[in-house]
Amino acid sequence: MSDREAMEYALAEAGKAAQKGETPVGAVMVRNGEIIAAAHNLRETGKDATAHAELLCIRQACRRLGGWRLPDCTLYVTLEPCPMCAGAILNARIPRVVFGAYDSRAGSFGSVVDLSFYPYNHRPQLLGGVLAAESEALLRTFFETLRRERRSDGSSVT
Repeated sequence: MSDREAMEYALAEAGKAAQKGETPVGAVMVRNGEIIAAAHNLRETGKDATAHAELLCIRQACRRLGGWRLPDCTLYVTLEPCPMCAGAILNARIPRVVFGAYDSRAGSFGSVVDLSFYPYNHRPQLLGGVLAAESEALLRTFFETLRRERRSDGSSVT
């Protein structure tokens, strides 16, 4: 499975998040060319600040593989991971992370900070910008719609 193909699956997960009114971020975990886990943001649905696509995907993969380390895996995510998710990636020893859009507000693999450069006991290989335009378009459309809906019902727009 190519990086592009795997990212298309992650984008499909992000689309599921958008349909639920969640920030459209999706993730898939691939091992030996097979998707072993897939998830999308569920923070609003679950009222859980930690229900990011990456964390949900990592949890699923750990259950499937029967351990907390995820060797020989690649995590594909539509948005550059935040500090919490980057920490989980390091802790799970995921050897490779591929992401779509860079996140200038919370990205922790290059945009705001790069946690992979700190002297932790694991350093994943990173590849950003894969299907970035598609990831950005999904996010942009979601937030434009959200702002428009808030304006129409008189809510404040942030």
